[in-house]
Amino acid sequence: MINNSSPKRIVVDARELRTSSGRYVERLLHYLQQVEDTNQYKVLLKPQDVDGWTVSNERFEKIACPHKEFSFDEQFGLLKQVRAQQADLVHFTFAQQPIWYRGKVVTTIHDLTTLRFNNPDKNPLVFGFKQKVYSYVVKRAARKSVRLIVPSQFVKDDVVKFSDVNPDKITVTHEAADEIKDLGAAVAELEGKQFVMYVGRPSPHKNLERLIQAFKLLKAQHPDLILVLAGKRDANYRRVEAAVETQEIKNVVFTDFVSEGQLRWLYEQTLAYVFPSLSEGFGLPGLEAMLHGAPVVSSNATCLPEVYGEAAHYFDPTDVQAMADAINEVLTDKVLRDALIQKGRLQAAKYSWQRLAGQTLEIYKQALGN
Repeated sequence: MINNSSPKRIVVDARELRTSSGRYVERLLHYLQQVEDTNQYKVLLKPQDVDGWTVSNERFEKIACPHKEFSFDEQFGLLKQVRAQQADLVHFTFAQQPIWYRGKVVTTIHDLTTLRFNNPDKNPLVFGFKQKVYSYVVKRAARKSVRLIVPSQFVKDDVVKFSDVNPDKITVTHEAADEIKDLGAAVAELEGKQFVMYVGRPSPHKNLERLIQAFKLLKAQHPDLILVLAGKRDANYRRVEAAVETQEIKNVVFTDFVSEGQLRWLYEQTLAYVFPSLSEGFGLPGLEAMLHGAPVVSSNATCLPEVYGEAAHYFDPTDVQAMADAINEVLTDKVLRDALIQKGRLQAAKYSWQRLAGQTLEIYKQALGN
């Protein structure tokens, strides 16, 4: 354990702060600033994020970091910048990092999904090569880090199997859902309509193709039902949208980007939030849906039953008929639906970003004491 009278220099890699996965980093730093009263922090941010991130604790300092993730510059430019900080400890909040850095490191590994699924939006040869490199980086990071942080027991077990590290150096720190503070703002084309929804990226492991096929089956019993797919319309979403058009599937709405107020309204109005994913490290969107009163119908894959407990209605994500049946059960069984809403709010309340920050600070102390 570190001596509280001796402040240490800790670097936190926050380059992912404004990405879709960056909620973890943003919330961690927010609450760390509330509980840290001893150590000094250097927070590495992309240059465009420096002005937008607020320092609330004088022990935290912002540093512009121009070195892009998953690049050769990360291995050399970031290595040089991190070494220059003369840190007692560096926390890489995602697995990607300079593999030749020799100082004390804590690494957060969110999941191993990227190693197992292709991205059709990328050149397959280039992406395949990057997967192999990333696999090496993750394994090397897992082994050289003095402590590892993961968001679920499933990921802990997965990392141990993949990298053959001692499970005792891995700590599970559960993420949490935040209540959306913005007032609900209706999505005009959905007002007065009945819909089920998904929000997030359309990556292959999110399994949207099977969700759409399950929706086709549902329409036989619910002809007016709408499937809402909310998320920024990138190349993968355009590919999904084109497939829907080719198959002439009606009542599928692609919202593109939605505001916080619109997202809150969608959660509050939906008949069910459907999470068909084949692989997750934590499954934050489903927990966020629960917090806002949406009954959750979820895949039973990877960590999701661990995180959602009895608060979701589960299906096999590889079985389209099972997915359609599970959604239909929530649509038609009011007792089940009401129970899921009640259990969902209670389940979401079990998780806390403040607790995560406290656990992480303790992990820093353990790492520095090694």
